[in-house]
Amino acid sequence: MTRMRVLAAVARHGSVTAAAEALHYAQPSVSHHLARLEAETGSRLVQRVGRGIRLTAAGRLLADRAEEILGRLDAAEQELAAHTGLRAGRVRLAAFPSALGTFVPGAAAAFDADHPGVELRFREAEPPEAVDLLRRGEVEVAVLFTHAGGPDLTGLRTEELFEDPTYLVTQADAEGDRITDFRDRRWIGGCERCRDELLRVCAADGFTPDIRFTTDDYVAAQQLVARGLGVTTLPALALAAHRNDGVRAVPLPGHSRRVLVAVVGEPPDPPATTALMAKLRERSPEWPAAGPGRRSSAGRARRP
Repeated sequence: MTRMRVLAAVARHGSVTAAAEALHYAQPSVSHHLARLEAETGSRLVQRVGRGIRLTAAGRLLADRAEEILGRLDAAEQELAAHTGLRAGRVRLAAFPSALGTFVPGAAAAFDADHPGVELRFREAEPPEAVDLLRRGEVEVAVLFTHAGGPDLTGLRTEELFEDPTYLVTQADAEGDRITDFRDRRWIGGCERCRDELLRVCAADGFTPDIRFTTDDYVAAQQLVARGLGVTTLPALALAAHRNDGVRAVPLPGHSRRVLVAVVGEPPDPPATTALMAKLRERSPEWPAAGPGRRSSAGRARRP
């Protein structure tokens, strides 16, 4: 089969030198394979023309058949890889808490139902950790979110799944729909990234929030709000994962985060990775239909 590939390369590129470069072979090796192929077929396949060569009629005929055979062989190898890849093997996913509390389990269950022979593993990881896991090869797929100044995604291939809008979260009976209506209230901050985003949002409205409490648990944050201990901001995913009856959520126009799926390397991806990413796309929410009005019996969940 190697000699057929050599002949096809000579036909495509027009010279032994160009074929050798395309195949990453030494030029004498290409000439050797052509000579051996002529000996095996009993036909003259190339002839010298000046300082170059050209295919004979027999050479062109065999080169055409070689292209056809090699194309079918490559297609068969790809089909076999896909067949095997979705009936065995493993794919690993990292995702942040509110994604794990909403659409990721549905995507994972759909993948598992379609490909029961593939071992699916997933773990909770905030975006910076998930990026590190991808780069170290400990997961194949990661679900991330980014705000302005988010994690460095250099070297990753990303696709946006959806925009996750930000909500102002207050007591259910609180008055005011704008973030500036609560500039003099106590505030509840989240993890470092969420706290930075809260500070940025408030700065855009001309004030610095008085952050008295810090928690990365979106269940705890809503409970603190419901008890009148402060106000906060939360993304729609967090409110979809868990919604406290004692809070009110008001959208903040122009404020959101991007939810992404990320992998390492250029396409094509392994079949199991491709299939899992497809399920994540299919199960991604469409706001506001799947927004914070949804309820869940989620237990403790860290703030995304």
